[in-house]
Amino acid sequence: MKKGTETISPRYRGLDVWKDEDILDSMWEGQARAIAAVRRALPAIGWAARVMAERIGAAGRIIYVGAGTSGRLAALDGAELAPTFGWPEHRTVFLLAQGPVLTTAASSANEDDAPRGREAMLALDPRPEDAVIAVAASGTTPFTRAAALAASERGALVIAIANNADAPLFQPADVPILLDTGAEIISGSTRMNAGTAQKSALNLLSSLLMIRLGHVYDGLMVNLSVSNEKLRQRAIAILVRITGCSREAAGEALECCRGQVKPAVLVIRGLTPQQAGEALVKSGGNLRTALAEIGDSGASPKGAKTRARG
Repeated sequence: MKKGTETISPRYRGLDVWKDEDILDSMWEGQARAIAAVRRALPAIGWAARVMAERIGAAGRIIYVGAGTSGRLAALDGAELAPTFGWPEHRTVFLLAQGPVLTTAASSANEDDAPRGREAMLALDPRPEDAVIAVAASGTTPFTRAAALAASERGALVIAIANNADAPLFQPADVPILLDTGAEIISGSTRMNAGTAQKSALNLLSSLLMIRLGHVYDGLMVNLSVSNEKLRQRAIAILVRITGCSREAAGEALECCRGQVKPAVLVIRGLTPQQAGEALVKSGGNLRTALAEIGDSGASPKGAKTRARG
């Protein structure tokens, strides 16, 4: 008997002849149930973020594994880490059954290719400091399961996200995250409820991880990558918010720190760029810790000058 994501619910019999508003209302209810399922998984998501933060250190990678919709959602999450949190691009890896992330090509055949999943993972040479996030709605996808198992055998940390309680994907996982979204309104279309829950859980997991790694301060993206004028202005606003300095002083500090917000905060507080860099290395990149180490006790005057040279 099929269950979980593959269940055919009698509740939606005749769905195609319902009124538009009734169909939309049912789909909205399904989305609400998906988010509720994520809430129930918060303890597991928090556990996963903690062990990931402890494991990956200064060199570990985050390896996203999946197929079809689950793989695309996982890759979307990983793709946002660099621009949002300044996470090094070379430390984010995608292992997808369908190959390139944005493709309309069917991936059903590749999803069943367990040997390919295993070989592809072993080719990445997973290590104990790596964290693998394997996602599969049913939790049975052979490609994803084989890749997760191979990573586990090499000592990598494995986080498994699935929407069925008895998912085989959970077996090699160090941390299983169950998103019990139940039957889909359109039977088997896991891009709906299961996908919504997966996207939300991935958002929460990676965001909490980046917070624990020191890339967020007071809800601000202090490790963002300043790659255009919009982000430069955002960085300046962050510096003004944290330090109380003028926008001019913030811009000067940002420039002398090559667009990096965290050292710029310390420069505004009176350190040279070199001293700021050393303080951040000592604090493991955590701005709050670095500020505490230099005895920071309040905002600088509005017109605070920066020390661009040391």
